[in-house]
Amino acid sequence: MIQLHPDYLLFELPNGDSVPCSAETVTLELIGDAAENLDPEVIKNAAAAVLHYFQQDLKRESVSVGEFSEALGEVLRGFGFKIATADEESSAAVTTVQADLSSLAQELDDGGELFFFARLRDELRRKLPESNGGRLQLSGLRPCVKHLLGASRWSPRCEGLSDRIVGYVRDCLTHETSPNDCAVIIR
Repeated sequence: MIQLHPDYLLFELPNGDSVPCSAETVTLELIGDAAENLDPEVIKNAAAAVLHYFQQDLKRESVSVGEFSEALGEVLRGFGFKIATADEESSAAVTTVQADLSSLAQELDDGGELFFFARLRDELRRKLPESNGGRLQLSGLRPCVKHLLGASRWSPRCEGLSDRIVGYVRDCLTHETSPNDCAVIIR
């Protein structure tokens, strides 16, 4: 038998055949469109965890796609993600509300960070009820930070402000009394 690449498993097909494939590739296929909302490192680490589980813990080289999918779901739940089955996804339409952080920063006309954080809080209060338990996507974090700092390149100072903005959004979400939980994605 030919030795598999260390990052590969044999995936058993319903017809009885087995196909070698990398765990990360199968993970991307199973996650589907949701992968664009996840950090690539999260996907890579989830695939590595499932691969390790089957290869090292169970000493298996061959798994069904169902077994892999179930283990992947457990890992992602361990990372704090809510996992819905295909049936749950089709029955519940998810509302996605968008807000552009870069636009918020540019509206202030050099008002600085202090005015930005107040404006961000107001925007979150306005958008959270609209999400109705779905998703709130905040885009434009990098351009926003660079605009607020007047930076042309990303720097450690930019990284610090980026972290403060993300922390501030978390604090706002913790203190807001919203009847519906929603997922918040910051890009």
